[in-house]
Amino acid sequence: MNKLSAVLALALLASVASAEPKKLLVVTTTTGFRHSSIETAEKVIEQLGKTSGEFTVDFVHQPPGKPEGLKNDATEEQKAAHQTAEDQWNASLKAALQKLSPESLKNYDGVVFASTTGDLPLPDPQGFLDWIKAGHAFIGMHAAGDTFHHWPGYIDMLGGEFKHHGAQVSVDCLNQDSDHPATASLPKTWTISQEEIYQFQNYDPAKVHDLLILEKHPESGAAGHYGVSWCKMYGSGRVFYTSLGHREDIWDTDPDLKDRKNSVEISKAYQAHVLGGIEWALGLKGAATTP
Repeated sequence: MNKLSAVLALALLASVASAEPKKLLVVTTTTGFRHSSIETAEKVIEQLGKTSGEFTVDFVHQPPGKPEGLKNDATEEQKAAHQTAEDQWNASLKAALQKLSPESLKNYDGVVFASTTGDLPLPDPQGFLDWIKAGHAFIGMHAAGDTFHHWPGYIDMLGGEFKHHGAQVSVDCLNQDSDHPATASLPKTWTISQEEIYQFQNYDPAKVHDLLILEKHPESGAAGHYGVSWCKMYGSGRVFYTSLGHREDIWDTDPDLKDRKNSVEISKAYQAHVLGGIEWALGLKGAATTP
């Protein structure tokens, strides 16, 4: 092989390598409230990867057999059996989350927290943040903001922390960046017929790049600045978060879905929102990130 052929061969290999799909680890474990839309979210994220051809997915699923709460009149024997079951389930959860160890994370380009809740027993919390900061993607959906309330480092990385929500309502989300992949396909005012809307603490619009906001409080109607979706840099890593995604009919485009309140068009728009956020976080598409 002459020198020119060798250079062309290396260029071809580089092109093929760059075209390989990114690898996402999708985490849907919960130690707090568990959303019924999680299984739908798993299917949609996986399908978005297949349809786009841009990424593949691996999962950290919820281990089966999580014990239910004890009754107030439980006997000592029942309490002991329940504690044993709790210990066994917690061990299973800890084992499942080994995929988030620094060694395992070397296999992935990004991590998705799809409505995770509570304090998850990560094998190396600081190592996880360091991995994101080193140039990897973090994508959070809905209850990812209701996760790790006692971990300031996670809240700082995400850019906000769930405080409370009221009854499900219709909202007009205002598109703050029509050039960002997560919001490029959305109108300037995107009306959602019904959704659970989070209110946040430890959220500062001066520290994130807002994508969707509300100008009216979803419960009181008071004027203000209420974050719905945003992105930010975390070191060299890219963080995308959307608080939307509570209802199945936000995720699912099936027109015959039971108890559908949101149109199929809203579901398609949400899927485009999620896909664009993933593409940006993985570095597949660029956009401004200044607050």
